[in-house]
Amino acid sequence: MNLRNDAQLIIDAAITAALPDNAVNKALEGENFSGGKLLLVAIGKAAWTMAEAACNILTDQINDGVVITKYDHTKGELPHVQIYEAGHPVPDANSILATEQAIRLVTGLSSNDTVLLLISGGGSALFEKPLIPLEMLEDLTKQLLASGADIVEINTIRKRLSTVKGGKFAKLCEPAHVFSIVLSDIIGDPLDMIASGPAYPDNSTCDQAREIIAKYGLVLPNRRIDGYRNTPSAY
Repeated sequence: MNLRNDAQLIIDAAITAALPDNAVNKALEGENFSGGKLLLVAIGKAAWTMAEAACNILTDQINDGVVITKYDHTKGELPHVQIYEAGHPVPDANSILATEQAIRLVTGLSSNDTVLLLISGGGSALFEKPLIPLEMLEDLTKQLLASGADIVEINTIRKRLSTVKGGKFAKLCEPAHVFSIVLSDIIGDPLDMIASGPAYPDNSTCDQAREIIAKYGLVLPNRRIDGYRNTPSAY
């Protein structure tokens, strides 16, 4: 028995199984989206590859779609889909523009419609409509990235400053059905933290956000959000 070769075969098989297009193919196997409109929203660094796989499988079933990925991560046009590139790891104006297009896409749907949401790592920066001005969000994101905070801590803060994170995008899709395919980049696969969980209930708390702010000495914008002052004491 050649243990080295066997180990390499196992590693190669694991990598192949986890490739974005293979993951989408497996998740969509046997699925039927007939009965209403099918809209595609793909976010993250693997968004284009995941969207391409979905388009190949579903062919003419997709009525419209939006793909939001990192700069230089697209490989061409896709049928019925608008493709946007935006900032990562710090969100930029294109992140907001593309997210607004996705929100428009899912507005006014019926209970017969389906939103196919393809999520991969990097979606937190790429998919964003913030509750604070962009320059404030950019500054806070840079503070978080420089602080040594891990991705769960970072996304715990991000979710409190966003209109699409922490399950809020799924709410915007109502009453349509949301079918999510999530490619995890976080140990333990916490669905509410991958891309900040746009279609999954937020399991983090305001108390945890306060602890993270204090732990890293973050300086938050002096601005009111939804009636509350955006300072550590408000979380």
